[in-house]
Amino acid sequence: MKRIIALSIVMMVTLLLVSGCNTVRGAGEDLQQGGEAIQRAAS
Repeated sequence: MKRIIALSIVMMVTLLLVSGCNTVRGAGEDLQQGGEAIQRAAS
C-alpha cells in the first residue's frame, strides 16, 4: 500500500512539473509575439 501511495505522489509531482514547463514556455512565446507586434508597428 505504501508503494502505491509513493508512486502516486511521484506521478503527481511529475505531472505538475511538466505542465508548469508548458505554461512558462507558452507565456514566453506570448511575450515574444507581443514584442514582434510592437516592432512591426514601430517600423
